[in-house]
Amino acid sequence: MGRLVAIVGRPNVGKSTLFNRLTQTRAAIVNDTSGTTRDRQYGKMDWNGMEMSIVDTGGWVVNSEDIFEGEINKQVHLAIDEADVILFMVDIKNGVTDLDDRVAAILRRSNKPTIVVANKDDNNESIYALAEFYSLGLGDPFSISAMTGTGTGDLLDEVVKRMPAKDLDEPTDDLPRFAIVGRPNAGKSSLINSLMDEQRNIVTDIAGTTRDSIHTRYNKFGFDFYLVDTAGIRKKNKVNEDIEYYSVLRSIRSIEYSDVCILLIDATRGIESQDVNIFSIIEKNRKGLVVLVNKWDLVENKSQEAIKHMEATIRERFAPFTDFPIIFGSALTKQRIHKVLETAVAVNENRKRTISTSQLNNVMHEVIEACPPPATKGKYVKIKYITMLKGAKVPTFIFFCNLPQWIRDPYKRYLENQIRERWDLTGTPVNLFFREK
Repeated sequence: MGRLVAIVGRPNVGKSTLFNRLTQTRAAIVNDTSGTTRDRQYGKMDWNGMEMSIVDTGGWVVNSEDIFEGEINKQVHLAIDEADVILFMVDIKNGVTDLDDRVAAILRRSNKPTIVVANKDDNNESIYALAEFYSLGLGDPFSISAMTGTGTGDLLDEVVKRMPAKDLDEPTDDLPRFAIVGRPNAGKSSLINSLMDEQRNIVTDIAGTTRDSIHTRYNKFGFDFYLVDTAGIRKKNKVNEDIEYYSVLRSIRSIEYSDVCILLIDATRGIESQDVNIFSIIEKNRKGLVVLVNKWDLVENKSQEAIKHMEATIRERFAPFTDFPIIFGSALTKQRIHKVLETAVAVNENRKRTISTSQLNNVMHEVIEACPPPATKGKYVKIKYITMLKGAKVPTFIFFCNLPQWIRDPYKRYLENQIRERWDLTGTPVNLFFREK
């Protein structure tokens, strides 16, 4: 379950380049101006069968003119609070700077598994400069080139070795797990409190360490599930609620531990980029989704037009995934919170839906005949057989065909939409794979 690796270090040592290399994306903005990464970047990767989340934190700046300095400092402290393993990046060409010493002092005090990563070893000659980094007091430094990828395999082997064993007291039963996520002040705490107040006597907290998610069993009104709450939501004193990074980094764990995410959007503020960030984490983790437009009691215009407009805006921002339920309600007045739970249960059922192979082939062959894959360079794709993968986390369909490489994204979306029209898969992501027969 959720294993988090954070990359920290002063600006311009190559954190974003390493992040991109590990997650094989170009998601972080990379350029030579120091301090480009303001925002956390989040990605997933798999190494030798261990799935990890990687977070690229902003650069660390002290006593500069930079107004983001305070935020970046907090971000690195948060990485220390939240991560399982920390990659502390330094620049082999510059050697140890005062700033590196200060960061190292904080990391040594944190007692977190930390690996010193000396970057920009592009010609293997700088390897002699490596010895200097022993002075940081954080063990053997690893020399890599984030640019070319040299040394990253050994580094990841070490990350896997240092990853603490999860002795999480996790529920072993098959009850669904729902996470309540959203921007700061979207009303997560109110929703959790509304639910908890109603069942104060039936609370069993299964807690891991303070950082880990807490599963609270909700067993009332015919519902039976775990509410996944991160300790972060509870620890108000440590977190100034308006810091956006915190909410995203804290959300990661809740999302990873859940089956279905209930994403709260503040009706008085509309949909913001932070909501889209959290949505993209839900999507990367392939979790079910229910959107609750919260604080609906505070909105003056509650007309059907206003509702339609709000729904359209949300679906537009989350596209191409648009098949998910949107509920308008209020955690404070408890308006429609039962509807939210019922919907989350239904979405969880959709995630586990199975469709028989014969039914799938009968229906989908008609769909494909009506609109076959467009020919590319004179090559005609023939889809011969469709089956559903057993035991997958989300509905996964495998299409066997003669030329899988010629099937383009628009046609994949067409097939997905046709499947969604015929079977109820609302709220759950769907995987489509094309294999050679």
